[in-house]
Amino acid sequence: MKTGAAIGEKRREPRRKASGGVRVRFHNPQPMEFEGSLIDLSLGGFRILHDCPSLESGAIVEFSHSAGAGRARVMWNRVLGNGIETGFLVIP
Repeated sequence: MKTGAAIGEKRREPRRKASGGVRVRFHNPQPMEFEGSLIDLSLGGFRILHDCPSLESGAIVEFSHSAGAGRARVMWNRVLGNGIETGFLVIP
């Protein structure tokens, strides 16, 4: 058993803290666009804080932030007291 490992940890890549704005666009079924705040990045994904409850797990979005732009899949959402945290997997 690993010591210091989080229970249920599923990350495959290390994350690094990040900050700045993120623009996200998707269809649900109408085109939607919102801005959020970047929390962290990894080689294959990123995590943001936002206030868009329409963003569902599995959705494909277009994104742009200080470290890049492209398409990503919503992997999970977590409702917090100060907004919604969402994890994305970048689609090559």
